[in-house]
Amino acid sequence: MAMRFGRLDLNLLVALDALLTERSVSLAADRLCLSQSATSSALGRLREYFGDELLVVKGRSMILTARAEELIEPVRAVLEQIRTTVSVAPPFDPATADRVVRIMASDYSTEVLLTGVLADLEKTAPNMRFEIQPMHDTPIEAIERGYIDLLLTIDYAISSDHPSQLLFEDDYVVVGDRNNPALAAPMTRDLYFSLGHVTARFGKARVPAFEDWFVRRQKQQRRVEVVAPSFLSLPGLVVGTNRIATMHRRMAEMVVRAQPLVMREIPFAIPPIRESIQWNIANTNDRALRWVVEKLAAAASAHIPGADNVVPLDKGDLSRSEIEVEYRMNHPQR
Repeated sequence: MAMRFGRLDLNLLVALDALLTERSVSLAADRLCLSQSATSSALGRLREYFGDELLVVKGRSMILTARAEELIEPVRAVLEQIRTTVSVAPPFDPATADRVVRIMASDYSTEVLLTGVLADLEKTAPNMRFEIQPMHDTPIEAIERGYIDLLLTIDYAISSDHPSQLLFEDDYVVVGDRNNPALAAPMTRDLYFSLGHVTARFGKARVPAFEDWFVRRQKQQRRVEVVAPSFLSLPGLVVGTNRIATMHRRMAEMVVRAQPLVMREIPFAIPPIRESIQWNIANTNDRALRWVVEKLAAAASAHIPGADNVVPLDKGDLSRSEIEVEYRMNHPQR
């Protein structure tokens, strides 16, 4: 075994990890920044070393052999141990750092937090680059597979297996066209449920936003007339109509200044959401990521939405911890 290990270039372990993760020569080549021919050559040498095909063609895709499935976790663990043992973290200087940071976030989080922070970071970290990826059905998997560096989402949706930091809270308000006669007076519960609504749902599974999921739990059911693909599309879909949208206060404060809209308080209790930032536990000592998290936390705390008119939860309502349990049951982490 020692001789066989001696013939194995450690670079081939990196290639093997990419091939096992992507299950595609072309995708693994992109991840490794190699040509497809070089990646195919690496696969050939790995097959020779392990005496196994590792990846085989089935239809239009490739699948892992049983031996390859067995290698996924050990190879990942070996590479992580090597990285943490022999790598020496260089000093981090934002003024000279040359780094790409990949962040998964909703358009809401991007609009109310990331846009301002990334504008400021252009000045303090001019060589850093940022890639914002939209939310999809398996954000925890994206963290664990290293597809993203940071996950910005509600705390109900983060994983207990990786570290995270709470950034800010936000509550909900009703937004509608300023000429909507129903909004001439304060919003009542009966009025809220009698109007047509616009809401957002996401991904292939059409996952509801938290407010949509929570309102469905009410005894009264609202009439959803338009389902939008993003939070940012909600304002435009109520302008010029008698429909309303239930929006995060931070975003609502922005859109009512820019569009012919008005904002009203919600006439019943919806728990505020808590936006958190999460990263892979393997990147806990990554100074660049920690610096970005610190900047996000500082910017998030600079604005606290008004909560004077928030309706308190009724005694019969579930507690926040009970709501979290129910939410996670309906939105299993993957």
